[in-house]
Amino acid sequence: MKTLRTILLASCLLSPATLLAAPRDSVSISRDWRFTKGDPAGLIEDLRYDVRPPIEDAGDGKVADARPDAAVQVDDSGARVLKPWILPSANPFIADPARHHTRPAGNPGGTVSYVQPGFDDSGWTHVDLPHDWAIAGPFIKDGPYGGMGRLPSWGIGWYRKALTIPASDKGKSIFLDVEGAMSYAAVWLNGKLVGGWPYGYNSFRLDLTPYAVPGGQNQLVIRLDNPQASARWYPGGGLYRDIYLTTTNKVHVGQWGSIVRTPQVSKAQASVDLSLTLDNDGDTPAQVEVATALYAIDASGKRIGRPVASIARQSTSIAPHGKAELKGSTILSNPRLWGPPPTQAPNRYVAVSTVTQGGKLIDSYETRFGVRDIKFDPDKGVIVNGEQIPLRGVNNHHDLGAIGAAFNARAAERQLEILRDMGTNAVRMSHNPPAPELLELTDRMGFLVMDEVFDSWEKKKTPHDFHLIFPDWHEADARAMLRRDRNHPSIIIWSIGNEVGEQYDGEAGAKIGRELVAIAHQEDPTRPATSAMNYAKADMALPTTVDVISLNYQGAGIRGIVGQYPAFRAKFPDKVILSTESASALSSRGEYMFPVAGAISGPVRPWSGGNPDTHQVSAYEMHAADFGSSPDRVWAADDQNPYVAGEFVWTGFDYLGEPTPYYTSRSSYSGILDLAGFPKDRFWLYQARWRPDLKFAHILPHWTWPDRVGQITPVHVFSSADEAELFINGKSQGKVKKRDYEYRFRWDYVVYEPGEVKVVTWKKGQPWATETIRTVGEAAKLSLTADRSAIADDGRDLSFVTLKILDKDGNVVPAAKQDIRFSIEGPGEIIATDNGDPTDLTAFPSKDRKAFNGLALVIVKAKPGEKGRVTVRASAPGLTAAQAVISTNATVR
Repeated sequence: MKTLRTILLASCLLSPATLLAAPRDSVSISRDWRFTKGDPAGLIEDLRYDVRPPIEDAGDGKVADARPDAAVQVDDSGARVLKPWILPSANPFIADPARHHTRPAGNPGGTVSYVQPGFDDSGWTHVDLPHDWAIAGPFIKDGPYGGMGRLPSWGIGWYRKALTIPASDKGKSIFLDVEGAMSYAAVWLNGKLVGGWPYGYNSFRLDLTPYAVPGGQNQLVIRLDNPQASARWYPGGGLYRDIYLTTTNKVHVGQWGSIVRTPQVSKAQASVDLSLTLDNDGDTPAQVEVATALYAIDASGKRIGRPVASIARQSTSIAPHGKAELKGSTILSNPRLWGPPPTQAPNRYVAVSTVTQGGKLIDSYETRFGVRDIKFDPDKGVIVNGEQIPLRGVNNHHDLGAIGAAFNARAAERQLEILRDMGTNAVRMSHNPPAPELLELTDRMGFLVMDEVFDSWEKKKTPHDFHLIFPDWHEADARAMLRRDRNHPSIIIWSIGNEVGEQYDGEAGAKIGRELVAIAHQEDPTRPATSAMNYAKADMALPTTVDVISLNYQGAGIRGIVGQYPAFRAKFPDKVILSTESASALSSRGEYMFPVAGAISGPVRPWSGGNPDTHQVSAYEMHAADFGSSPDRVWAADDQNPYVAGEFVWTGFDYLGEPTPYYTSRSSYSGILDLAGFPKDRFWLYQARWRPDLKFAHILPHWTWPDRVGQITPVHVFSSADEAELFINGKSQGKVKKRDYEYRFRWDYVVYEPGEVKVVTWKKGQPWATETIRTVGEAAKLSLTADRSAIADDGRDLSFVTLKILDKDGNVVPAAKQDIRFSIEGPGEIIATDNGDPTDLTAFPSKDRKAFNGLALVIVKAKPGEKGRVTVRASAPGLTAAQAVISTNATVR
């Protein structure tokens, strides 16, 4: 899924005589690494990036929306740390040359045994990337570690890989492209410190050319130093995204060196502007020519037919070790527009730019893009290609459940597929730059994206978060993300921060906001910039700095403060207003608690939405974090303020860490889907709101309550219908009509008796949907269903296999929690199991997993290069076993 690194011999532009060896080579080096935790014994040299303040309070008691604190000042004078040697890696992203960093003399770490080319690493663990060193656990059951997911993500990690660089690469430029390393990466090649990058979420490039030995063996070493108390959620640890070795001629298109914009778009034609930045790494001037052809591409990125347009050939001269920028334009006739389904299609194009010198091809560069027209209207919200698109979005953190932070394209694709079925059309990348492959997926699938760079600025939320390096790195990190991501058509808005402490600081905070917004506008003047605010009010300074007003929870009201939409509307009538975080409703899938509250929204309290013994939260979907609201309350505020552009719900999926309100747990309760990807009842509440034409009715709770016979057991129904009648064993419980600002049907005084529950619904006087649920029998058997019965044999493609516990008639037993044992035969392996229970501290690689309310999940991948049939089996004492068969084949993807 490499967007800009595909080698392309553009035969449409060049004669056969010029089509020589590939001018640009970008090769994944993600396989066959060696890994170990901890520094070598007896290490004397200080390999820290910088001196960190002591952790005085790492407790879990701090509420999720607590006010950030001022940074702790640390005296680092006299410390010989790596910082002076790492800072020059930021220079390409610092606009003012006078502020560039000069690398000191010396070679820190050069004498450390792990860095030496001849060091024997045969006793280290063999790993392939992406690799998350913490996800296998074990979970830390005691202590203040709930915020970061109770997994051992902090510490020192070393990675080593032997590289063979061919002799033919002599005289070329050789780069290391790292998509993400958590965190404080320091890189050595052949015993020499190359550079590094502290921020674990950003992608970065290092120039290996001065240190590489073409024609010989080269030893690459990467040290990571992941601090404790560095995040409010699970960050993962390690080289958790892909790494590439990129080789170019001395004259080449620079890193993220293309910009494609479509300033004028209509159905008849679209103007396409292209800017290319060329680098000359050589010692002599270069005279080159550049030409570009545009192709339509299919969903996989493959070109369709012949070029649909071209940009005229241009010539330029580039000074030694200099840069040149070339700009060109063309017209696309009858463009295939990019837009969000279901009313639009995410069509894309690729610009293929070729660089020639003396008639010889010296570089070829691809830029994928989409043709679309995005407008932000203060009255109508987001308008895509002339169509008003209400934002029906979710927030997602970067972990992928049981496989952790290690990015996997299929796991991310599965999440997006589930969200799309719910009606989601937008995703906020909370609260950091995402994996590039995730943006490739949102481009391909047609999601709208808010791309976010920081969770904190100069003020800290945790003792060792980004605030420690913000003064030195904020410009470089912001520009790096913006340049990497600005060609993605799915991105419609940039976010420069989330709930930053500078909201409280008046003009001092606004000054930082203005600087970051200015950086966003410099790198990309086509998109607005915003910052998510959970505290700032309309009369404060920070909202004046952003293009779009983004409120976290303040629309529906937060902690007893009235909803702030009207105040912001009055103060900023020309700015779009949206909800960057809404709801933060909490629940555990299938855990219904009684009595049921009468109010439609309330905080979780002991025996009122929450069970302090089991640490579960009621699945009636009426409770939220102290600062949040139920979906019903959010929508009432939105519908009373129709100018609001939409919402990003907190969150789409449960995520590791931040398990409000029970910090003894491993994962959050806020997801519409649980950590395993199983829908909570809330899924159907949102589906009714976001897909109002979908005919369905969802009944809750389940109807198997042997201990509740004769007791009041309220029934709720989620549907876009406006009228419903409920029947218990054929007896009507009454008709209910939704009133204004009501979004569910409720029968609060139903008395439980075993049997059948049926709901009949109507919409605008016409029959809509009917649904029936029944009391089920005892657990009798298991079933296994794979989401994909064939997967690629690349060692990365996945099949997610759902286990269900059934009664003899094939109905899911809703409260079943039997112990399950999974096994596998054939050319595959089980990489993780899960059940969606936030309190389950069984290690994810375990093949023994307790079901949670009738369900469990097993995740399977093929062994690389091995084809055949994989059989997954599940067994449990006293139940009929089950199996699922998955084929592995190189041609699947």
